[in-house]
This record gives sequence, C-alpha cells and structure tokens, in this order.
Amino acid sequence: MEPGTLVYDPATRKVGEYQDRTGPYVMLRPVGGGREWQADPARIRVATLEERLSAGVRAANDRSREGLSADPSRPPVPVPGCAVCEELAVRRDQARAAFDGSAVTDANVLLRQHQRQEHGGEPAGRRIFRYVPYSIVQDASAVPEYQAYCVSGEEEDCGASSGPRQTPAEVEEWQRRHTQETRHLRYRRSFADYAVLERQG
Repeated sequence: MEPGTLVYDPATRKVGEYQDRTGPYVMLRPVGGGREWQADPARIRVATLEERLSAGVRAANDRSREGLSADPSRPPVPVPGCAVCEELAVRRDQARAAFDGSAVTDANVLLRQHQRQEHGGEPAGRRIFRYVPYSIVQDASAVPEYQAYCVSGEEEDCGASSGPRQTPAEVEEWQRRHTQETRHLRYRRSFADYAVLERQG
C-alpha cells in the first residue's frame, strides 16, 4: 500500500492516511493532519469514495472551527472579512511569486500569531461544510472528442495525429489510411468529454 492512501479503520471508525508499517501495526494519520494512530493491517481497507468525501468535509470543518490549519505543516487560512489576515495572505502570495521561501515562512508565522491573538483560533462567521451526494454524468450538450496519435518508430514516435474527431469510426478510418501510407501499426488513442455533477435526492 502506498503512503498517503486513504483507508478505513473499523476499530476507530475513522478514515486515515496510510503512513508506514511499525512492527505488527500500520500507522495512520487523520485526514487534514493530527496525531497518528496504530491500526491492524489485517482489518483496514481502502476507503470508499463516500468515506473519503466525508473525511475531507470533516477536516475542512475542523480547520474552519480552529481558524488555523489543523496541520502545522500546512499554511494557515485567512479569516474571511479580516483585513489583517488578507494583508498577510497577500504578502505571502507575493513572496511565493518571488520564490522567497523565507518570506513565505515569515508571513505564515505572523498570520498564525495574529489569528491566535485576535481570533482566538475561532474565525468570525465560520463556514460549516456539509457533504452532499452528487452523481457525475456526461454533459449531453457537449460533443465528445476522439483522437489518435501514431507512436510507431524505432528511435522516436512518428507523431502524426488524427486531430479531434466526433466519432471513433472517424479516428479508425484515419488510422487505416495512415497505416496504408506509412506501414505504422502502433497508436495511442484518447477520449475527452465534459461532465456535470447532478445533486442526488
């Protein structure tokens, strides 16, 4: 299992990020950061999509309540409506743009100090996020695109492309013609479409 994989631990009924093995146990870290805990590797399983989403929403709510990032390694989030928070966040963004890591760290430290002193770790007008189930469906108003690229060649790929087409049949016809002309046999095909989220219930 790769580090960072989100898994469900039935013993604690929590979703955590897989970190590593320690003796007979595995170490899991709360989503959004926090103290790690030990779990039985025989009982954990990969978290479902709904479990991952719920854990993410819970972590976002925790950060909103605290006014600070739950994980000190993550940058603090400005409190909405606070001019000082916004000013420090702008200073941090400017430092990032200038690739000045020291100034970025300074801005984060000042932002955390300000939030502890002025907001008490509790942002005014905090937002609570609630999990809402959605279905992802293809957007019927947009036309999907199909495309093929010739990747035949001994030293480098041919690189010829069918260009975007509206049906697989058009792409296959281009492949046949290209093979007749070049004797190339290997292609990489791609498909692109648009999707929309529809709220369930």
